[in-house]
Amino acid sequence: MQVKTAGKSIVIIPTYNEKENVEKIIRKVFSLDDGFHILIIDDNSPDGTAGIVKGLQSEFPDCLFIMERAGKLGLGTAYIAGFKWALKGAYDYIFEMDADFSHNPDDLPRLYEACTAGKADVAIGSRYVSGVNVVNWPISRVLLSYFASKYVQLITGLKIKDTTAGFKCYRRQVLETIDLDAIKFKGYAFQIEMKYTAYKCGFVLKEIPIIFINRVEGVSKMSGGIFNEAFFGVIQLKFKSFFRNYPQKIVE
Repeated sequence: MQVKTAGKSIVIIPTYNEKENVEKIIRKVFSLDDGFHILIIDDNSPDGTAGIVKGLQSEFPDCLFIMERAGKLGLGTAYIAGFKWALKGAYDYIFEMDADFSHNPDDLPRLYEACTAGKADVAIGSRYVSGVNVVNWPISRVLLSYFASKYVQLITGLKIKDTTAGFKCYRRQVLETIDLDAIKFKGYAFQIEMKYTAYKCGFVLKEIPIIFINRVEGVSKMSGGIFNEAFFGVIQLKFKSFFRNYPQKIVE
């Protein structure tokens, strides 16, 4: 299926061992009418994920791109690399999305609309803004995620209910304003740090309700270290904010 090539919106999808999902997610995004481009950032997946993507590039030569990295370097560094790549292009809206269909590609236009018609600077696909909308997670993980967001709200003052959400749309100005080299965290704390930094820079964050569905195929990349980074990282983030000057949003 051919897609539009307007080039204004790009979806960044980090991958590590996603051979079961990567072609399906690419084709699903390109089946939408909105003309999204895709940048896959693959961390040297031993299962051949990158090869699948490169095989599809001949079918989607002007809108499917891949960045291959030397090893498993962390989610945060993958997105930072993707943001810098997108800012070198003509993209006005830059998205984050998982490869495993836990984020529904049909929600991409809703996030886009929130940043255009809705005037948000960062649109967040939120699991908790309208209750708890999580499918196929054990109750222990739901509670951990939910109360982690409550903890982040308490420490940082963020009004966002899903502070660790990884399904987002940024207006270009947000990523141009944030000092991307100063973003230090790699796991869930990266998602918190980006939201908190955007908030401190004066940008408007808006939550859009989504239903989060746990992966059906492939293996989760979750680890205890990721949650530890988030727990202690939030305190560190708040403390350092007292001594940091944040660049402010320029009103257009």
